[in-house]
Amino acid sequence: MSKKEGNIQNIPKPRILRLGFPKGSLQEATLKLFRKAGFNITINPRSYYPSIDDPEIECMLIRAQEIPRYVEQGVLDCGLTGYDWILEQDSNIHEIAELLYAKERLGIVKWVIAVPEESSIKTVEDLQGKRIATELKGFTEKYLKSKGINAEVDFSWGATEVKPPHLADAIVEVTETGSSLKANKLRIIETILESSTRFIANINAWRDKWKRQKMEYMSILFEGALYAEKMVGLKMFVRKEHLDKVQRILPNIYPPAIFPLTTEKDWYVVDLVIEEKNSRDLIPYLRKEAFAFNIIEYPLNKFNP
Repeated sequence: MSKKEGNIQNIPKPRILRLGFPKGSLQEATLKLFRKAGFNITINPRSYYPSIDDPEIECMLIRAQEIPRYVEQGVLDCGLTGYDWILEQDSNIHEIAELLYAKERLGIVKWVIAVPEESSIKTVEDLQGKRIATELKGFTEKYLKSKGINAEVDFSWGATEVKPPHLADAIVEVTETGSSLKANKLRIIETILESSTRFIANINAWRDKWKRQKMEYMSILFEGALYAEKMVGLKMFVRKEHLDKVQRILPNIYPPAIFPLTTEKDWYVVDLVIEEKNSRDLIPYLRKEAFAFNIIEYPLNKFNP
């Protein structure tokens, strides 16, 4: 073997973080999250390996229900999945961060027990001896057992809302708004679990210094992208004599950046971050009552306070 060939063989292989990307209901919301976090990621409908512009990350498209198991086994170093599926799989993993987003909006989802509108079942106790259909079979069985209720729990492969009353007396189903349940003439009798998306890691991967730092940095980007969803930036020009009044008006959650305008004497630039829901009332007041000018509202991709 030549010296040149030996040197080539001794070149260390690049480190790779294997990440489970949730296929299904969380897929589009997670894709949006990655892009806002700064990752250029593309999912080919014919491939289970999304392309990502970070050479140190290898993505696999896997159902969220399966990600906790594969992360626990070390097939994946980390992944994004629901807290519900971590409990369902009873997985021994490290939770890096809670990411408050779901299929349709920011926040949590709820697993509820629902029955037909005309059903005589009014409470959880009325499920004694009944048949329940759900995808969350293991957790539902544990929940009913904790209540002293003996019921038959069948695994549902999908379209769970259509099963009552002929195929099941009740269902346990996930919901964000409850609109799908109402559309199928079902009413909720109990919430048994609140769940959100979690960024999780394999225990051994978390102990690896390089992988841990990589995942921690990704978590910061994810959290910043989610927090920015409800925030906007606000920038304005203010004359010196009106600066105190503007400062009194501004929300005091995050202090504004204030610096003199170099091209105009006695003028200042005020720049701050506020909740978007407050900008509609704040901007007109700043303009009319505090005499702020050139007020600009701009969107944020990431915000880590």
